[in-house]
Amino acid sequence: MQPQSTRIRAVLTGAAAFTLAASLAACGSTDAGGKKGDTAKAAGTASASGSTAPGSPSAAGSTSAAPASATPTASGKVLMPTGPAATLTKARDTAAGQILVTTLAGAKSGVSGKVWVWLPPEYNDPKFAKTGFPVLTLFAGGQSNGYNTWTDDQLPIQQVNAELSKAGKAHPFIMIMPVQNFNSDEKNALDCADIPGQPKMGTWMAEDIPDFVRANFRTVKGRDGWGLMGASTGAFCSAKLALQHPDKFKAAVPIDGYFNPDSGLWKGHEAERQANSPETMVALGKADVKMLVTAGGANAYETKLVKAWVAKATPPLAIEYYEQPGGKHLTSDFKKMIPDTLQWLTKNLAGPQSD
Repeated sequence: MQPQSTRIRAVLTGAAAFTLAASLAACGSTDAGGKKGDTAKAAGTASASGSTAPGSPSAAGSTSAAPASATPTASGKVLMPTGPAATLTKARDTAAGQILVTTLAGAKSGVSGKVWVWLPPEYNDPKFAKTGFPVLTLFAGGQSNGYNTWTDDQLPIQQVNAELSKAGKAHPFIMIMPVQNFNSDEKNALDCADIPGQPKMGTWMAEDIPDFVRANFRTVKGRDGWGLMGASTGAFCSAKLALQHPDKFKAAVPIDGYFNPDSGLWKGHEAERQANSPETMVALGKADVKMLVTAGGANAYETKLVKAWVAKATPPLAIEYYEQPGGKHLTSDFKKMIPDTLQWLTKNLAGPQSD
């Protein structure tokens, strides 16, 4: 991958830079050892069998996420689960409910990988039985192989979302957290892309995962309820997929990211690399999406990189820039931004819908 000096990140806005009015709420900090410039500890998140999410359509020991006979409504704002139902098992418990996991064999990509799922408490409330929910896909920092900071206790976004939703400050989001690589070789990452000769990770993320979500859960029709967020390497993925697929995603939050695909697997495929580069796509004027892009104020290289990238943005792409005061490229600092990023996403994505 890029040298460490170029591995940090960048951000600003197409015409102007905006600053979030609210100060970021600190949720404590636990710095872990560095992965690709990110402080992600290798926390085990392999599936644990034996229990299911309360109220989820289920069988003993596993969760069949949707009845196979379910069909979408003919009109309206809600898409009911289309099936076939996946089998989900418990990965871990949180204060806001279980995180579930399944292995998704992508019909379009041919890729098989783990996908973690969290359903907000409202999802299983009988009052919301015919309500569709917005979907937030989260990408972790570093190689995210054998660990996922969004599914362990380093980035407790599920608890924060449940608290904010209860207070009426944020949408209750269905959260989807996919694996991003199949090995720990950071120099040869899959870059959330279809690198020639490699697993079609881009198609898996942009096509197969949304198909899986629609098959299993009640969602909001169209792209208005679909968002992306990631930190560090995950920021690259969220920016890339939003720019590449504005028909599928309406908003994205790249936290302290970089924007140049630099996997060694691109060697000999420069045209394809450029086609998957946020550095290139940001200026094309083809993506009608909204982004909140952040940088850590304590990292001069990162702020310069991010601002330079944001300055290239061309309408209809709309970018807001936030610089975290004193922020470093640490999971503990990413954690502090969770409340405001969720509230920003709430303002820019459709909330729960019912017909």
